[in-house]
Amino acid sequence: MKISVAGTGYVGLVSGVCLAEVGHQVTCVDVDESKINFMKQGISPIYEQDLEELMQKNYSAGRLDYTTDYKSAYRDADAIFIGVGTPEQPDGSADLSYIATVARQIAETIERDCLVVVKSTVPVGTNDKVEQFIHDFLPHDGEKHTGNGVGAGHKIRVEVASNPEFLAQGTAVRDTLRAARIIIGTESRWAEEMLMKIYEPFNLPIVSVSRRSAEMIKYASNDFLALKISYMNDIANLCELAGADIQDVARGMGFDERIGSRFLNAGVGYGGSCFPKDTKALEYLARQHGYELRTVKAAIDVNSDQKTMLYKKACKRLITFNGLKAAVLGLTFKPDTDDLREAPSLSNVPLLLAQGANIYAYDPVGMDNFKRKYPEGENGRGSIKYVDNIEDALQDANVCFIFTEWGEIRAVPPETYKKLMRTPLVYDGRNIYEVQEMREAGVEYYSIGRQ
Repeated sequence: MKISVAGTGYVGLVSGVCLAEVGHQVTCVDVDESKINFMKQGISPIYEQDLEELMQKNYSAGRLDYTTDYKSAYRDADAIFIGVGTPEQPDGSADLSYIATVARQIAETIERDCLVVVKSTVPVGTNDKVEQFIHDFLPHDGEKHTGNGVGAGHKIRVEVASNPEFLAQGTAVRDTLRAARIIIGTESRWAEEMLMKIYEPFNLPIVSVSRRSAEMIKYASNDFLALKISYMNDIANLCELAGADIQDVARGMGFDERIGSRFLNAGVGYGGSCFPKDTKALEYLARQHGYELRTVKAAIDVNSDQKTMLYKKACKRLITFNGLKAAVLGLTFKPDTDDLREAPSLSNVPLLLAQGANIYAYDPVGMDNFKRKYPEGENGRGSIKYVDNIEDALQDANVCFIFTEWGEIRAVPPETYKKLMRTPLVYDGRNIYEVQEMREAGVEYYSIGRQ
């Protein structure tokens, strides 16, 4: 099928590339011409495993193209996938302006029957509005010349389907090509059959539901995972007070198939583009309907407090950060991505700088993005310097904070902290090390939910 994809972020680009990989003719659309030029050279704008390889392969094969000319891309597409951002607004609601822009462009451009597929995460009921919005902007209520031999007066059929994504950053390509299930939400047999045909080459289980149910499945799934994380962090904080070990607790819980072993790791909270935004959006939706979603609200509150848990622990131990060298290992919200959105580092670095700390930061791929927020040099009372290796960050440091469990950081032996740091004082937000090993190495070690 001939498919166009609006937006080349995580959702749009990965979806477009994977659709091309299974044989569809795909054109990815973005407003940024320099970004388009880079992608045509096989250079991905995002750090994502296996993505560049598939971009280059499918572009060379002629199945994948990139353009800023949305009119040519949308005009005769069989299906148009919308994968633009829906960022969080100050009140927690989703900003749907980017989707509205694309919807209007589609309405004013298409010349044949077309299925519009919304992959962006949107509040329940949004796709109903998107379909109406498109019809509002179709010339003469959908009557226009098709350019394919059908004269004026032919009414174009355009419907909107919901097809939420469930990819995780760092494993997005694998999550798309080998998904546990594909969710499609449609309101007609025609739309359902179109999406079934598009996804047939993936050979994956397909769950077909109504549009609103599909929208809710996305939020309910993400928020349930966020709940598991916040629950374990809450239990971890109690473990510290009661003398239990959260890793022992998690291991014992994980054997119960009703619970499962994933998302039981305690730490300094969840981040990224999905969980923080989606929990707030669903909680906002509930309030709009006059309902209090108490469990999700609790997950949000726990996560907010958890992000600065290490800083609070360090404040109890140190009289001041002023003039101290603080090593910060890991800036991204998780390994295998350069995404900083809602990363714990963004909550802690400003606090350290405000207290006069001299930060030496290391991250394998996230430093360039972090520099845009905190340029190297003096910053408030403190300063920040970005280093190319972990050893430079640790050399003569008074304190070390670990915010991301990168493999490079996991590989650092406990003895290295003792050897390089002026004061081997380590605050580990991802429970990378065994407590006893760090103590035996002479490191004063604090983690989450352990003694």
